[in-house]
Amino acid sequence: MPDPLFASALLGAATVAGGGWLVVYALLPRPIRLDDALGVLMTEHSGALGDPGPLLFSDSTSRLELLGAWCYQRGRFPLPEATARMLLLNGRTVGDYFSNKLVLAAAGLVMPWLLAFAIRPLTGTVGILPGVVGLAAALVGWSWPDLVMRSKQYQTNADADEALNTYFDLVVLERLANLSATQSLEAAAALSDTPVFVRIAAALERARLEQRPPWNDLYRLSRELELPSIADMADIMRLDDQGAALAEVLSSRAKELRDAHLTRERTRAHQVSERMTLWMSIPVIIFALIFLIPPLLSISGAG
Repeated sequence: MPDPLFASALLGAATVAGGGWLVVYALLPRPIRLDDALGVLMTEHSGALGDPGPLLFSDSTSRLELLGAWCYQRGRFPLPEATARMLLLNGRTVGDYFSNKLVLAAAGLVMPWLLAFAIRPLTGTVGILPGVVGLAAALVGWSWPDLVMRSKQYQTNADADEALNTYFDLVVLERLANLSATQSLEAAAALSDTPVFVRIAAALERARLEQRPPWNDLYRLSRELELPSIADMADIMRLDDQGAALAEVLSSRAKELRDAHLTRERTRAHQVSERMTLWMSIPVIIFALIFLIPPLLSISGAG
């Protein structure tokens, strides 16, 4: 019969050895691939560089955030486009995202062992069970930020739509103040520090520093955030180069966006109401069964 203590020690040694190998593998420098280097130098629209995506870290004094950014760079962890989009819309950094994953994974890995050693006087041997539970808990902890982000995806998209509706209204007001198209966009984006406003302001600032029209940057931002309204706004503001009056067009487009957002919210509220109706009908069914079962039993017993 195998010794549980020996199996536990063997599992711990294998985990430590595997972790050390992963650390050494992550620290080894790798040559840059030619297609990656060319991808940085290539331009998508007339010499415009691609958007840098979410920041690695925002607080240089936060050790956890710096640790998360370091692990992302050294460990070469994948960052899917959908996750990067959610980070941008929530105003979070890559370091904050990976630091949460690391802390939860470490807590899930350590807590079963601490609990096992705490109750060891009552149970005797520790066994291999804490290691198996710890690995499962670490996997759940690593995936937990993704699950939370996915559960809040609808609310994040709704907040982004509301921010864009407000931005449209602000651009209309700035345009009515006799500002040019680019000046209206920049002035409206500087009025708030919400993530959508910050991303639009960054795209406009990058275009201004490179001394080119910001339309391609707004198109790219629209695809990156999956917000077609930004591209619609860029199409409307480009008409300023042709001398067209933009205030009325912007006002009508802002009204269309508000109506579409209101329709989506009503649909969402209707779905929530239907789910609530389902749960409210369960007690009614239970009470109906309570009143119906005794007569049915008596009838079946009499028959």
